[in-house]
Amino acid sequence: MTTTPRDTHPFPRFAAIGVVVSDMAASLAFYRRLGLDVPAGSETAPHAEAQLPGGLRLMWDSYATARAIDPDWTPPPAGTPTGLAFECDGPDGVDKVYAELTGAGYTGEKRPWDAFWGQRYAVVQDPDGQGVDLFAPLPERAP
Repeated sequence: MTTTPRDTHPFPRFAAIGVVVSDMAASLAFYRRLGLDVPAGSETAPHAEAQLPGGLRLMWDSYATARAIDPDWTPPPAGTPTGLAFECDGPDGVDKVYAELTGAGYTGEKRPWDAFWGQRYAVVQDPDGQGVDLFAPLPERAP
């Protein structure tokens, strides 16, 4: 817990992002292709975690785990936004990662394009149909 200078009451520290997945092994394989270091053997576990830069964690729980916590839990519809985005190594990196993932059988939701806000951008779906953004800054254009 941390406090602000103007307030002596502690507030929770943002520490993790959690996703619930239908197929743990498939999801972990996808995110490992994006460079996340998920411990070996997590494919068969009901819960998995990867440490992210900056101290955050990305956590996965199986549908069974979600139902163990809340028996009335139902999966969200495919495509429900989770807001995960991965910065690639330059604009060509966006194209390469997109091609590698779609070449491995993952669904491309939006092919790479030069976005008006100054980034090369693409969207590919993880095994649960969640859009995962790939991006990199575009080089500055000469006036």
